[in-house]
Amino acid sequence: MNVAQRVPGKRVDGDELARRLEALSRFLRVVDPHLPDSDLVTAHTLVERAGNRLSLSLDHTVVALAGSTGSGKSSLFNALARFKLSQVGVRRPTTGTAHACVWGPLEAANRLLDWVGVLPRQRFVRESALDGDDEAALHGLVLLDLPDFDSVERSHQLEVDRLLGLVDQIVWVVDPQKYGDRVLHRAYLSQFSAHAGVTIVVLNQADRLSPGDTEVVLGDLTRLLEEDGLTGTPVIASSAKQPGMLRELRSALESTVANRQAALRRLDADLDAVAEELGGMIGPPAAEDEVDRATVRQLCDALAESAGVPGVADATAGAYRHRAAVATGWPLVRGLRRLRPDPLRRLHLEPVKTDAVSTDVVPRTSVPEADAAQKSAVGLSVRAVAARAAAPLPEVWAPALNTAARSRAADLPDALDRAVAQTDLGMERSPVWWRVVGILQWALLAIATAGLGWLVLGYILTALGLPELDNPEVGVVPLPTLLLLGGILGGLLLWLLLRPVIEAGARRARRRTEQRLRAAVTDIGRGYVVAPVREVLNAYAQAREALGVVRAE
Repeated sequence: MNVAQRVPGKRVDGDELARRLEALSRFLRVVDPHLPDSDLVTAHTLVERAGNRLSLSLDHTVVALAGSTGSGKSSLFNALARFKLSQVGVRRPTTGTAHACVWGPLEAANRLLDWVGVLPRQRFVRESALDGDDEAALHGLVLLDLPDFDSVERSHQLEVDRLLGLVDQIVWVVDPQKYGDRVLHRAYLSQFSAHAGVTIVVLNQADRLSPGDTEVVLGDLTRLLEEDGLTGTPVIASSAKQPGMLRELRSALESTVANRQAALRRLDADLDAVAEELGGMIGPPAAEDEVDRATVRQLCDALAESAGVPGVADATAGAYRHRAAVATGWPLVRGLRRLRPDPLRRLHLEPVKTDAVSTDVVPRTSVPEADAAQKSAVGLSVRAVAARAAAPLPEVWAPALNTAARSRAADLPDALDRAVAQTDLGMERSPVWWRVVGILQWALLAIATAGLGWLVLGYILTALGLPELDNPEVGVVPLPTLLLLGGILGGLLLWLLLRPVIEAGARRARRRTEQRLRAAVTDIGRGYVVAPVREVLNAYAQAREALGVVRAE
């Protein structure tokens, strides 16, 4: 139910009011880390004030007489109390501090007056033994005479503003000459449009007007109040000089005291006003895909480039080729191959040893640092995540989402480097066929060596004049020559035949590495950028739910 739907004078349920106040406290706890403090001052003030007021006597009703200079509110105060308690005079300002008149024992109202801030010397007790039951209908009333809101003394204006925020009900006292004063209506009455249920407007000094003029002025005053949003506010003609003209105002005060609802209605109206103010901070619910896949993919692409994923993937492919050549190449050139640096080890990306002692220290890699363009791309992608999440929300949440998205940006480079270093690239084990081919290559080398040895031995025997070895022929080629050439050519041919297979394996290794690294980088992006944004969105959802309770929807 919104402010306009509430009925002035409607009874307020204390339990429901407490539930709404708790929801407002919950709202503030949720949004405090994310929204500007200046936007939440009113709500915090209300929570504190409501807690204090509800902890004090609800058997007392604090009613303030407020008005401009010369409106006669001090005279009205004295007339209602039937004592001269507040100073009345021609010299302005007259009322500099608030005066309080208590109907009933003063001791019971002292804590409440301490909280309101009325000085002990300005507190008076209305009832006495001489009154009998004459004042019983007002027992529990605490009537305040406030300073003039248009006083030339700035301190008086500040005191009025402070007290108006604390009292349970306000009686605005106007006179026939200045009832349409713009300051009164713009700075005060229109600001209390949610408080029609705890507001009374008194046209004082009505004894100066004829009955016809009084009706005209009351009608015009009612029209002005409706323009201020105070539709349904009682408008009473009164005069401090004519006791009979106080009857209607006194009756209204007696009704207020008897209902014991003014404090609850004031807090209820304050909650309405605060809920209306906070409503601009809460809009439609955030979508389930508030950070869509395309935005996350854009972020992960930028992080992958920044982390050097393409370079590591290329290095993995190169390492696969290098290690395959070492394992399956012709044995005579393997030694030369081993002299070349392994591309992955050059980046300090050694395979993870499962039997190594566990440690929390992850060595840094030698992956090249991101350049300016890559860092800029990451920054733009981070802002894109915040902008996408903020799109359906009220603008006030945009800075919080942007701050959340960038909250861990400084840690991203180290986190990405650790992710790359800790990712299993799938290179710690060699394929079984590498070993098979390696054994075959050694066998072919052994055959070639046997043929070579056979030929050398034959040459030596011939040189020494010893009987020659029997050299059987296979076709027209001697067997030792066939062994030598077959071993050498077989090894080389085997290597040439395996090169396409190794190249295909290198491509698979590159794809596998890129997929694993991108998965690790995506986890970093979600944890360091998306997760903080979703925390803010979760706070928004909780705040939206709490505000619904505050609004009594």
